[in-house]
Amino acid sequence: MTNDDPVRQTGLLGLLDDPHDRALVSQVHPSDWQNPSPAPRYNLVVLGAGPAGLVCAAGAAALGAKVALVERHLMGGDCLNVGCVPSKSLLRTSRLYADLRDAAAYGGRPPEVVPVDFPAAMERLRRIRARISRNDSAEHFRSLGVDVFFGQAAFSGPHTVEVAGATLRFRKAVIATGARPSTPPIPGLSETGYLTNETVFNLTRRPGRLMVIGGGPLGCELAQAFQRLGSDVTVVHKTPFFLPQEERDAAQLLAEAFERDGIHLRLNSEVTSAERVGHEKRVRLRSADDEETVVVDEILAAIGRAPNVEGLNLESAGVTCDGGKGVVVNDHLQTANPDVYAAGDVCLERKFTHAAEASARIVVQNALFRGRKKLSALTIPWCTYTDPEIAHVGLYVSEARARGIPVKTYTIPMHDADRSIADGEEEGFVKVHVKEGTDRLLGATIVARHAGEMIGEISLAIVAGVGLRTIGNVIHTYPTQAEAIKKAADAYSRTRLTPFVKKLTTKWLDWTR
Repeated sequence: MTNDDPVRQTGLLGLLDDPHDRALVSQVHPSDWQNPSPAPRYNLVVLGAGPAGLVCAAGAAALGAKVALVERHLMGGDCLNVGCVPSKSLLRTSRLYADLRDAAAYGGRPPEVVPVDFPAAMERLRRIRARISRNDSAEHFRSLGVDVFFGQAAFSGPHTVEVAGATLRFRKAVIATGARPSTPPIPGLSETGYLTNETVFNLTRRPGRLMVIGGGPLGCELAQAFQRLGSDVTVVHKTPFFLPQEERDAAQLLAEAFERDGIHLRLNSEVTSAERVGHEKRVRLRSADDEETVVVDEILAAIGRAPNVEGLNLESAGVTCDGGKGVVVNDHLQTANPDVYAAGDVCLERKFTHAAEASARIVVQNALFRGRKKLSALTIPWCTYTDPEIAHVGLYVSEARARGIPVKTYTIPMHDADRSIADGEEEGFVKVHVKEGTDRLLGATIVARHAGEMIGEISLAIVAGVGLRTIGNVIHTYPTQAEAIKKAADAYSRTRLTPFVKKLTTKWLDWTR
């Protein structure tokens, strides 16, 4: 939120005092909520009502457990309030404006001017967020039989938690307090003022010039969205490629897409200082062979996440925390206190909503039923929702080779799929890795406009132990962009037609002619 923004705020993460945000708050932190009287003892006390905490609470209650759920702020956590839901809503609107500008490529006539209604885009975001909040509401979870408490939770012993003057006794507990944006250690930045994912969605005025610090998933998604919504965006990233964990050719395609959108790229660069001069913010950059000052109206910091462990008094429960990595857990998501578990962003390296939910399901089984489910056994896909999207599951080639696994890769450009050509969405590829000499799937990367929708087929195959040959035998509807996956499977099948096999089949056909 800019300092001169006239819209009044509710005081909860700077939410706006408008009908949509008031509706949101009425669902996920009602002002008139009365905490219940605690039960004598709970089967499970859940700290944090984000994706992991909500899945833990709902799953345990459905199995008949007595559950308490504690949230200090807004139920739904980052995903609903300042993460997945608002960001994807904004991305969809920004894609509309990009398509309008590219109308000629689809046989349409682009308007001479594409006026962006930024306040309307942000209002849509808030309206969608309020609508979806019903699923995460306090009243909904109370209807499931969960005791919902609002307030700051703190352990007071190995089996007790204090919240709002009440003591909650438990047999098992789970820490699911999530994470927050990391504070950039940049001289002058705090005094200059900057946005994070916790505040950027409260904007009601479009920043004319926006600098995004960080080329990870969040920074890339919002940089492209704001550029398409009319901001003049500069992205600063300390390495030569965006999304440094992804494959180089995928990151290169994204950089080229950014350049077409008009985003100013400052790769292999770092911010050394920032200062405010009047209404402007001046940011000093340094690269290997140059220094420059970029003048902007707003700065968005997207450099990582820090676990929310402050105020929990973990020591009283015998729970260990490892600096910026969060709560220390074993492969069963158990902390140093065997009766306390952790799930979600507070303990996971890969901080995705679907990973948080999957870890929560492990906790319910392990904590309540002495299960031995392992985090390491999960196959977790992910996707960066830029245009094109970049999705991945399983091993990268470098990871497989580090484990001594020989790899064969099958790559199909998206322009080989007829539907991609018809859609005018030819950019990208499907890249599938198998163990050499077999059809055993090791991993895959998909770069396409709908990569997030496509990666699920590969994820299912890996989990089910289905090989690439079987995918080739599956009939895919025509035409779809997912046909590129089948083409990768067909490419594998062709490698099985060795000269010897072809010689045998030729002889057979000659004999039967």
